[in-house]
Amino acid sequence: MRSASCWPPWRASSRVGERVPGGAGLAAALVVAALVTTPTGIASVSGHLTWVAVAAAAGVALLSSALPWSLELEALRRVPAGVFSILMSLEPGVAALSGWALLHEHLLVRQWAGIGVVVVASAGAATTNARARAELSTPAVQS
Repeated sequence: MRSASCWPPWRASSRVGERVPGGAGLAAALVVAALVTTPTGIASVSGHLTWVAVAAAAGVALLSSALPWSLELEALRRVPAGVFSILMSLEPGVAALSGWALLHEHLLVRQWAGIGVVVVASAGAATTNARARAELSTPAVQS
C-alpha cells in the first residue's frame, strides 16, 4: 500500500505524472502558481508595467518553469526514481556551467567547490537511498 505523503516534493510530482495524462497536471499547477504569485508581481512593478515586461515575464515563465518541469515530468514517467534523483543532483553543476558558457559568469574556486559538494552529497544520498530500498525489498535468506 502506498503512503499518502507527498513529501519529498518529487513524490508529489511523480504521483501527478502517474495519475494525470499528458501535461494536464503540470498545466493546473502552473495556473495555480501564477494566480498565487501574480498579485505580488504586479504590486512590485508599481506602475512600470509595459507589454515588453509582460512578454519578458511570459518568456521567463516558459523557459524557467513550464519547459523544465514538463521535461522533468516526462522523465519521471520513463526513468527509475533512483536514476532521476541522480540526474537531478547534477542540476547545480549544469546551471553553473551554463552561466559560465552562456553568460560569461565567473565563479570563485570556493563557489565551484560548494557546487561540487552539493552535487556529490545529493548523488550520494540518492544512491544510498536506492541501495537501502533495494536491501529492504530483498527477502531475508533463512537457513
